[in-house]
Amino acid sequence: MRYEAPATSDAAVGLLSSADGTARVLAGGTDLLVQLRAGMVEPDLVVDIKHIPGMADITPEDGGFRIGAAVPGAVLGEHAGIKAAWPGVVEATELIGSTQIQGRATMIGNLCNASPAADSVPAMIAAGATVRVVGPDGTRDIAALDVATGPGTTSLAKGELVASVFLPARPARSGDAYLRFIPRTEMDIAVVGAGVSLTMDDNGICTAARVALGAVAPTALLVADCANALVGTSLDEATLEELAAAASAACNPIDDKRGTIKYRTKVAGVLARRAAVIAKARAGETL
Repeated sequence: MRYEAPATSDAAVGLLSSADGTARVLAGGTDLLVQLRAGMVEPDLVVDIKHIPGMADITPEDGGFRIGAAVPGAVLGEHAGIKAAWPGVVEATELIGSTQIQGRATMIGNLCNASPAADSVPAMIAAGATVRVVGPDGTRDIAALDVATGPGTTSLAKGELVASVFLPARPARSGDAYLRFIPRTEMDIAVVGAGVSLTMDDNGICTAARVALGAVAPTALLVADCANALVGTSLDEATLEELAAAASAACNPIDDKRGTIKYRTKVAGVLARRAAVIAKARAGETL
């Protein structure tokens, strides 16, 4: 295995493009190193991007924030601006592993690992996050929703890497939240995760919403029927029941030792409902 630590994005792209065999990107490494030690992957090339300028930076942009690929969860959790604008995204990212893991684990690593149960991904999708991809053909921006194509697979072409994620400006009277269910109290993989972002008007009526689910399908889902259930309502009891039903109906989970299909389907509705209530409360705090 060859290790490289390029100083520029162009150099990283060049290494990935010309690699013979399997190449992997190292940002935080909390997934990759575990996979290496377990013998799950044996890359011919590992490209460490932590030393590339901008990869470890959080930068204000167009009222939102651009977060470099190597920004760890611990740093994100200490950023007052992002915590105020997108608390659900921060909370989701802070669920990745232990305190020690947080010193290395990154949102983009969590996204590109392409686990259906990744915690930060439903929260990013609910927030309408986009990612900046650099590669041999230049730079392109795509929705975070479109990165994973299945368990462990992504839409990235040979030579491409994700350089940053962009969280847009938070609209007024908006809030977001992420909740998950795990078998243990800490450091476990989500059986189900739900992210909700919504905007309320002066009269307490929802004018926009995005609801995303994790661990209930091969990739995280953006559920339009859930958003439709919320928009135009005050999130009363009937609306929340409709939201829960829509979330459960969208599920296509698996049976495994951590949860059955029936259980995951039920919990998805429960968590979507609870996350929506929290997001609405947070939207009210900005009135």
